[in-house]
Amino acid sequence: MAIRSILSIALIWLGSFVAADPEQWQRQWPHTDFSRTNVRDWAEILSGGPPRDGIPALSNPEFIRVGKERGIGPREPVITVEMTGQVARAYPLRYLTWHEIVNDRIGGVPVAVTFCPLCNSAMTFDRRTAAGVLEFGVSGKLRNSDMIMFDRETESWWQQAIGQGIVGEMTGVTLKTLPSWMESWQEFVERNPDGLVMAEPGYNRAYGRNPYRGYDSSARPFLYNGEMPPHGISPLARVVRVGTRAWPLQRLAELGELREGGVVISWRAGQASALDSGQIGKGRDVGSIRVRDRRGRDLAHDVMFAFAYHAFWPDGRWMLGGE
Repeated sequence: MAIRSILSIALIWLGSFVAADPEQWQRQWPHTDFSRTNVRDWAEILSGGPPRDGIPALSNPEFIRVGKERGIGPREPVITVEMTGQVARAYPLRYLTWHEIVNDRIGGVPVAVTFCPLCNSAMTFDRRTAAGVLEFGVSGKLRNSDMIMFDRETESWWQQAIGQGIVGEMTGVTLKTLPSWMESWQEFVERNPDGLVMAEPGYNRAYGRNPYRGYDSSARPFLYNGEMPPHGISPLARVVRVGTRAWPLQRLAELGELREGGVVISWRAGQASALDSGQIGKGRDVGSIRVRDRRGRDLAHDVMFAFAYHAFWPDGRWMLGGE
């Protein structure tokens, strides 16, 4: 579906929008404690269209060796997770675009690999909490255009971009973010010739097709009515977020590598945008980012749209150069 079609549906939906009402949600979410929340205004939470589990999260996916994979294009983006002592794993966006959450286990670590197309946010979390190991699903609701996840154990709601519980028993709990990054399939294979890649899920989906065609070149975000980013930065420009700071991707692409504020960020051409053309592998080149500390250790980070960074870190620091 092209972005024009998506926006048309949104306008129809917004025309019939009824103010957010936890009493109505309670019928669909009988085990969610709506009396516990850090959301200041329920109107911030909107329906993204699909109902609860309408976008089916995956659990315990199958993997194959990279040498047996034949369907992924060299420029297609994957989310890479590399853990000490474990075989590197690639989670292709051709699958995450349609499922958004993968509940997996790498060695002894239960992880949730997540991707919110509307914010271009790809985050990997440790699923262990004081309440036990959680399994996450897609609620079908959005806040600041970002996916709201839910856990099946307490049915609490979680904000994907910040990895924090926002409604229910787990309100205020923050998941540990694990280092992971988006890169091209070719980059992953070159570095990990014996690595693993998630096998195609057994769902009837047009894997490899981009249902958000043209989204990252549109003028405004989908289902977002918050404040736009400052400094004249386009709301759908990509930024590299490390902690509470954000570096415009364009600045990094021009420099190639940047050493600033205790981090080393490198940029390499060759990764297709998953939100550009109708086929993910044919998207324009946005390049790949790697974020490390001064000792060369990978750091948790995100490459997200500027509007989403500003929405969740309104007091964050924009790293524009000349600091």
